[in-house]
Amino acid sequence: MTNTIHDINDLGQPVGLPVDGWQGAPRPLREVMSGRFCRLEPADPNRHATDLFASYALDGEGRTWTYLPYGPFTTVEEYRSWMTATCLGEDPLFFAIVDNATDQAVGLAAYLRIDPKNGVIEVGHLSYSPLLQRTPAATEAMYLMMKGAFELGYRRYEWKCNALNTPSRSAAQRLGFTYEGLFRQAIVVRGRNRDTAWYSIIDKEWPAVDAAFRHWLAPENFDEDGRQRASLSDLTRRALASFNEQFTPQA
Repeated sequence: MTNTIHDINDLGQPVGLPVDGWQGAPRPLREVMSGRFCRLEPADPNRHATDLFASYALDGEGRTWTYLPYGPFTTVEEYRSWMTATCLGEDPLFFAIVDNATDQAVGLAAYLRIDPKNGVIEVGHLSYSPLLQRTPAATEAMYLMMKGAFELGYRRYEWKCNALNTPSRSAAQRLGFTYEGLFRQAIVVRGRNRDTAWYSIIDKEWPAVDAAFRHWLAPENFDEDGRQRASLSDLTRRALASFNEQFTPQA
């Protein structure tokens, strides 16, 4: 099967394919997204600041904050003030990641650069405490946000990170994002240059990526000790390879 990548207009020029019936996508709402391992609650300083501060305090070296433009925070009051000033708007739209097993908020994530007109949305402001890192809940949180965006009708889901942030770049690829390139000298963060690496998932890829996540998150993918049987990296890589084989662009 092939998939053309453009049309030719009456002047013989290549033009983009029509997006039939496109009227934009609605903005995401401040509502709970629930999964088996975690739930995403709209960030609330009064509800979440104490848990989050305690969770981040377990990172004694402060590695959580190296590639973020804020933090670390020295007191819970300072952190709550930051949340109040930063996390209550509509863009970025922040969510606390709550561990279903403990009912404790253990990380933050946000939708940002929300562009309903063009159907583009980004995930970012990821701050995972040691209680969340390398857990099924960490992966499920990202799945819930992707799923929420594509179910709203967004056409493009973006991940951008500091090009030197190797864990973030590895996570993007594991989660099924496609690397698109490097924006050199994109911004200045903490007085230092940041080259930004760009990744995306588009709506046509989403069904394959969705199936990979559902396979990985299924109870039968984990043994009695909670160890994964199939890795998400393998599942998403195979899903995208299969998608690309079916939809090989032709001029």
